[in-house]
Amino acid sequence: MLKIQNLSKVYDDGTRALTDVSFQVPDGEFVAVIGLSGSGKSTLLRCINRLIEPTSGDIWWDELHVSHISGEELRRARRRIGMIFQHFNLVDRSSVLTNVLSGRLGYVNPLASILGRFPEEDVQRAYASLARVGIRDKAQNRADELSGGQRQRVGIARALMQEPGLMLADEPVASLDPALAHSIMRHLQQINREDGITVLCSLHFLDLVQQYSTRAIALNEGRLVFDGAPHEIDDARFIEIYGREAERIG
Repeated sequence: MLKIQNLSKVYDDGTRALTDVSFQVPDGEFVAVIGLSGSGKSTLLRCINRLIEPTSGDIWWDELHVSHISGEELRRARRRIGMIFQHFNLVDRSSVLTNVLSGRLGYVNPLASILGRFPEEDVQRAYASLARVGIRDKAQNRADELSGGQRQRVGIARALMQEPGLMLADEPVASLDPALAHSIMRHLQQINREDGITVLCSLHFLDLVQQYSTRAIALNEGRLVFDGAPHEIDDARFIEIYGREAERIG
């Protein structure tokens, strides 16, 4: 169970990104986090794994008080929180296999990882993760030789290497065309259903939210304005989330 209690974030310049956000996510849910650009979606996800430090509030994951740990305890927690980024965050000059193996950095000897020496078990695990997202044949390619959709699949395979219990996807399809977006979302849905991994995924398009998620959480100017089933987002709710000038798609 992931529990967010009264979470707020105010940046140094005074920008209030989150205000008193609270919700709970039972294990195994696929939650879409929706809202306009600047509504606080990315800040919320990055607070959960402490890439961004919350200003106040509490984050619990099972019995672990994530918002109040540091050092080795935080590193151990992050090992099991996979992160998928909009712009992939790959090392372009490294091979696809090396990028995927970087998902094991929290588990192996730091010096060995710098030298690129991973246990054979991890290498085989990396190949299996690449096969799962359909690009095992790209393992020896440089990351910058791949298409956008392929690069995002590398990001998913890398996150799987962490053996996560929770996966955070920060607008993973925002830079992809619709066909590729559906491909990436299907992979995330498969991981959620087959592995029981809890997924929080920030999205813009309501058709993707309704097709792939089991629940939607909406933010508007950093405040939680909706928490429920995607099909419950009727026209009135849509206007509350996105504003009257937004065009409904899906």
